[in-house]
Amino acid sequence: MKTKGIPAVVMLLAGFVTCIIGIVQHMETDVFIKTLLAVLIIFYLLGCIVKLVLDKNFKEMDEPEENQEESGEEQTQEQSDSDGEKKSE
Repeated sequence: MKTKGIPAVVMLLAGFVTCIIGIVQHMETDVFIKTLLAVLIIFYLLGCIVKLVLDKNFKEMDEPEENQEESGEEQTQEQSDSDGEKKSE
């Protein structure tokens, strides 16, 4: 799964919500900018944590499938080797 953009999406979504709330509440510019900066930093870090958790879980999910595929390939090779020996005899 492609998780590269998750921190940016989370950060931008939180920033968008903050902008809407700031406009509706008629916040002053300096207070709004400080709030927006804090929100963007916090939610970027949260997005990075979410990305790490997803990467770790998807990696663990992919490993058993790869192990099954490798063991299936080894069994196929062993069967073809034993079939070749039987034909040559």
